Amino acid sequence: MDQRITLVTLGVRDLSRSIAFYRALGWRAHPTSVDGEIAFFDTGGLVLALWGRDELAADSGVEDGGGWGGVTLAHNVLEAEKVDTVLADAVAAGARLARAGAPTPWGGYSGVFIDPDGHPWEVAVNPGWPLDEAGRPQLG
Repeated sequence: MDQRITLVTLGVRDLSRSIAFYRALGWRAHPTSVDGEIAFFDTGGLVLALWGRDELAADSGVEDGGGWGGVTLAHNVLEAEKVDTVLADAVAAGARLARAGAPTPWGGYSGVFIDPDGHPWEVAVNPGWPLDEAGRPQLG
């Protein structure tokens, strides 16, 4: 697994309030955001997403008992086979598999591992976000 993070998703209780907060900081949601569902911010090499906390917890295979920080890290790759390889490597290194690699509703392929400290990592191929030569996602 390359040493890079491509996406940080923050689980939020009130998406509208959170978007308004980031706008107040001068951030602008990317046009690929889905009103009322998810917001993406292009930070110049890393994408920050805001998504409902309950939806993020369910997608990441964690229970939000108050101790989970509402954050999932993501590592994007070019091929579905690489998703499975990274997941297997993570499990071999001591991670717990939360969700095996599988096709997604948004046309990609992803799975999730939980690191030894409980942090969920999604490993994904996202056809809507091609990676440049440095492995940075390019929002459509």
